Amino acid sequence: MTKRTLFKETAAALLLATLIFAPGATAFAQTAAPPPNPLMALPELVKASPGCLGVETAMTSSGKMVIFAWFENKKAALAWYYSQPHQMLTRMSGGPPRPRGPMADVPDDGKPIMAIASLTLARPQDGIPQTGLPPVTQIAIELYSPLPGGLAAGGRFAPSTVNVPGLLFAPEATLPRSK
Repeated sequence: MTKRTLFKETAAALLLATLIFAPGATAFAQTAAPPPNPLMALPELVKASPGCLGVETAMTSSGKMVIFAWFENKKAALAWYYSQPHQMLTRMSGGPPRPRGPMADVPDDGKPIMAIASLTLARPQDGIPQTGLPPVTQIAIELYSPLPGGLAAGGRFAPSTVNVPGLLFAPEATLPRSK
């Protein structure tokens, strides 16, 4: 057997092996890693929404994941509501539509709105097939507007761009210092 013949046969065998095993290897590679959890991208998606003033996330002691999002006004909150990412999540949740539309009872007075979204996930081992996501056992979206008053000492929870009428600011020097 000549080197040339050996080379041709080896190349043919490699080509045949590639044709046979490549589809399976590609399918394996595609299913090996679970898809990214869309809930983890949610705070960044909300932040990118026009009129969003800021976003904070938290985990409560009862296990709820919470997103606090501040919007300039009702128009900005509705912009997020009608955005493609929010509409996709709404369809996934299967919740009933509001008969009079979203935020029908929220005044359009130009005041900021804080949306609090909380959800509780079931155990990860009870995951939804093809997503790797655990099912949601609780979800709530609540809307609030700042009331006049309050105190901010050394900072505040809401972004500085949220106007709170009558909010008092205490200088940092008045706060007790830890040693």
